[in-house]
Amino acid sequence: MNKQQLASKIWESANKMRSKIEANEYKDYILGFIFYKYLSDTEVKFCRENGFSDDDIKALDEGDTDTVIFIQRNIGYFIAYDNLFTTWMLKGRDFDVSNVRDALSAFSRLISSTHKKVFDRILDTLHTGLSKLGDSSGSQTKAISDLISLIKVIPMDGKQDYDVLGFIYEYLISMFAANAGKKAGEFYTPHEVALLMSEIVAFHLKDRKTIDIYDPTSGSGSLLINIGRSISRYIADSDNIKYYAQEIKENTYNLTRMNLVMRGIKPNNILTRNGDTLEDDWPCSDDSPLYADAVVSNPPYSQAWDPTRKDGDPRYAQFGLAPKTKADFAFLLHDLFHLKPDGIMTIVLPHGVLFRGGEEGGIRKNLIENNHIDAIIGLPANIFFGTGIPTIIMVLKRLRDTQDVLIIDASKGFAKVGKNNQLRASDIKKIADTVAGRVTIPKFSRLVSREEIRQNEYNLNIPRYVDSSEGAESWDIFASMFGGIPVSEIDELGNYWDAFVSLKQSLFSNDGTPYCKLATNDIETAMKNDTSVQGFKERYSAAFGDFAALLKTRLIDGMSSIDLGKEETLLANEIFTRLSTISLVDRYSVYQVLDDEWSKTAVDLEIIQTEGFAATKKVNPNMVPKKKNGQDVEVQDGYVGHVIPFDLVQSTFLSTEATALRVKEERLAEITAIYDEIIDSLSEEDKESDVLNDNKDAFIAVAVLKKIKEIFGTLAKAKTAVGALDEEAFERKLVQVSELFEEEKILKAAVKKDAVDLHMKTKETIEALTDAQALELLEQKWISPLLSALWGIPDGIIADLVTKVRALAAKYATTYAEVAAEIAETKNTLSTLIDGLCGNEYDMKGLRELQSLLTGVNHE
Repeated sequence: MNKQQLASKIWESANKMRSKIEANEYKDYILGFIFYKYLSDTEVKFCRENGFSDDDIKALDEGDTDTVIFIQRNIGYFIAYDNLFTTWMLKGRDFDVSNVRDALSAFSRLISSTHKKVFDRILDTLHTGLSKLGDSSGSQTKAISDLISLIKVIPMDGKQDYDVLGFIYEYLISMFAANAGKKAGEFYTPHEVALLMSEIVAFHLKDRKTIDIYDPTSGSGSLLINIGRSISRYIADSDNIKYYAQEIKENTYNLTRMNLVMRGIKPNNILTRNGDTLEDDWPCSDDSPLYADAVVSNPPYSQAWDPTRKDGDPRYAQFGLAPKTKADFAFLLHDLFHLKPDGIMTIVLPHGVLFRGGEEGGIRKNLIENNHIDAIIGLPANIFFGTGIPTIIMVLKRLRDTQDVLIIDASKGFAKVGKNNQLRASDIKKIADTVAGRVTIPKFSRLVSREEIRQNEYNLNIPRYVDSSEGAESWDIFASMFGGIPVSEIDELGNYWDAFVSLKQSLFSNDGTPYCKLATNDIETAMKNDTSVQGFKERYSAAFGDFAALLKTRLIDGMSSIDLGKEETLLANEIFTRLSTISLVDRYSVYQVLDDEWSKTAVDLEIIQTEGFAATKKVNPNMVPKKKNGQDVEVQDGYVGHVIPFDLVQSTFLSTEATALRVKEERLAEITAIYDEIIDSLSEEDKESDVLNDNKDAFIAVAVLKKIKEIFGTLAKAKTAVGALDEEAFERKLVQVSELFEEEKILKAAVKKDAVDLHMKTKETIEALTDAQALELLEQKWISPLLSALWGIPDGIIADLVTKVRALAAKYATTYAEVAAEIAETKNTLSTLIDGLCGNEYDMKGLRELQSLLTGVNHE
């Protein structure tokens, strides 16, 4: 289930619940039940893996002490069979809200003593809120039953390429923000921002064997989860990652724990606390602070706090206290305090922390002079739900090898998704690589010395150091007056001329002046025929000559053993190596091409690794929403391939049938177009005939036939007589329409039958695929689109240059003298037309004044 489908289902369920609970509280119920289902499913899976039969599972009861202890010792809790989520679903009409109350009470009672910190009170919000779901037991039961029906289809196996709980939380907060009076940015770090922070942290920690990560404002836990996932690519055993989290709101604190547990993180590696980060310092052990390898956070922006009696707090003593109206630096200093000397810290903050004065200016100065600020990354606006405030990521370290600060303006790199902006995979990769390599890139990044920052009085506002704005277009005065293309503007395309050494001479002729003329009328052909352009394409082709074979070896031959967490990085490195000697190609654009395809391929590979190669020969029911008795229900509409799509099978193995069907469908479309042409050709009088509908945009079949019979007697006589009629005759057109109706009726029946036959034949073909055929289809699905996109990159670069050269030529194609002459001619023409006009005394006086303005001659 993708995000859009999940969002649709959640919103549908939320609308049903609106009369029962506050909109912003809905998330607590759906997330609580999702987590309880996960706990139930985990216990059943554990039991099956340890030899429990179906009867053994049905016999699970807290009275069986040995079994209870065995299960508790291994998963941290025990749920009796009667209280399992699946048992609730089996109860049907016998299900009651009391089943849920009993189950939640029992869960709290049967948590293992060793897992209390992880599970204790984790479902309290759900338990205490059940009474809000209705005024009676019956209405509460109905509400819970509706939720259970939704939750049973929500994916919770951890195999999705997105954080399911985090997405649900983000989605509900964004939809209910007005009701809740909250900003979504206070709760949820968008996946793309979390991924960027994760990549930066993971690179710094990649050589460590054990890692502690800490989020002091954990919210839904999504940031910790993404950090852990990225780090696990570099660490031998992901069980060597410990997660520390603190969250002030109890409901959200519970969600942090739920999310970490559902990601399969061992309870011993989850250390969480429900508390106020700024008031109560944590983590600590025996009153001594604990320090983490990585501290990551997205604290609430510019929140008020109480700095009184904090002067002696070791977190703030060295750097100063944040103002009471803005706690941004208070959170930052807390994070920095809990960082190991060789650790790394990333924090999301509003832009204001870079330049606001007062206490914040003093803290900023101390951080610079103590060499803790490593990098500043300006993010695009509107990247967080519920707030358009510009934000940054600040990277800090306790110990650094350099004394400069890397400043990145990444505000221009994003994709527009709905009302929000979203970092693309290529944007994330470029930023992370820039931080790792600490490189200066024009209009993007710059290493700034401490001395320069001092000269700017510790103001770190990004535009002071990195100018990412596009330069204003300039116009050459001489070329504007006399024509020609300025050599200086041609030279601005110098990176192309460096790559295509002979092309400039092929495109432009120069008489020794600072101005050139186009040497060809066909720029595109001249470029394609240029030897240096051809050489560029040949070098690119050679660089990727054996790439198809490499992809086949890695993805097809090695599909069962491929490491999905690392493979995209390995492929990206391979591509970057091949591009290292190829100029003009933006490697991050190529990375986006790879990521677009890999995100789809990885889903298939995970299915195959989990379910076996036989999954490629399976089909699933295609369930679609439909209205039934006023209710939205899911009904089956044919099948879809579990891994291999129907259209790929049809184009590969059933092309004859697919082509025949497409020809008939195209003829149906032609008939519709012919109807429109005939309607357009009718006279206004003919259009008033009752053969057209009220909107006059379609024929009525019955009315057409009736009219034909009125005119000709029978349809057969009409067909005989029509040949003698003029082609534009209304009667002839009616007969043509009637014939089209007949053809259309036959075609529609044939298309419907052929489509069903082809659909079922495709299903049968997938189910009967040989291994060789399945592999051929996988190669077409995974490798062919990527190769096609890669092979198209040189042509894209050349097409961009064609556009630039054409624009440059068009810019000065018309001189000012020609424009002035055209204006003068137009004025004279208009003045001449005025000579032929007549009117009363005042009309003529006005016209003469207009002529005077047009010609510059007094016409009084």
